[in-house]
Amino acid sequence: MKFLIINGPNLNLLGKREPGIYGQNTYDSLRERLKAFAETYGSTAECYQSNYEGDIVSAIQDADGVYDAIVMNPGALTHYSYAILDALKAVDVPCVEVHISNVHQREEFRHKSVTAPACVGQISGLGLYGYEAAMRYFLERDQR
Repeated sequence: MKFLIINGPNLNLLGKREPGIYGQNTYDSLRERLKAFAETYGSTAECYQSNYEGDIVSAIQDADGVYDAIVMNPGALTHYSYAILDALKAVDVPCVEVHISNVHQREEFRHKSVTAPACVGQISGLGLYGYEAAMRYFLERDQR
């Protein structure tokens, strides 16, 4: 299985940005962890991060016919990017939305995701393990 892991704004600052919420692990360590996890299952994981909405939309569009699944943490774009919602709806690549923190225990504006309706599921609050849980979902779903 070929995974595209998309991370939105500020996720490149993992380990520096609010470590009490997002943890001490860096973005590079997350990338290595997900690549190793995929390899364990004979799969691949390409990680992509951008602080720009249009770049993420293009990455989603370019994934069509190339990747089997998307695991995406859109960051703050979760709450207002109808462009990402539309891109996810336009491609034939299933997506699980992931959030490192439990967004429902945080500020009110973080409780609503405009991108989740285009996803097969949403995982929040499990830290970096949420990415692996999303990947495992796709791996096991295809074996049923």
